[in-house]
Amino acid sequence: QVQLVESGGGLVQAGGSLRLSCAASGVIFSRYAMGWFRQAPGKEREFVASISRTGGRTYYADSVKGRFTISRDNAKNTVYLQMNSLKPEDTAVYYCAAVSSVIGSSRSDDYHYWGQGTQVTVSS
Repeated sequence: QVQLVESGGGLVQAGGSLRLSCAASGVIFSRYAMGWFRQAPGKEREFVASISRTGGRTYYADSVKGRFTISRDNAKNTVYLQMNSLKPEDTAVYYCAAVSSVIGSSRSDDYHYWGQGTQVTVSS
């Protein structure tokens, strides 16, 4: 059974940092590209970042480029999202997702597996 479990969310002041983790089990992790998405109250789920199977290719939404960094450790079956210079508009539930492809995608429909989400709240 495939499981993706996010952790690391919480409450932080604007300008602060958080690092999210997503631990995968039940899959051969290195065969999956990974993505992070987020969903704020009343809004649609949106793409945040993705990373290829090997970690060599990363993509970011314009809204987080230069502030967020996605990375992975295939030995630990874990993908990370380092979030710096956080803004109140970054407040959302953050989800990790896995897609059986070489590189990730910005389309949520492309992903096969999803975590349950972790709440990130940025206060002004």
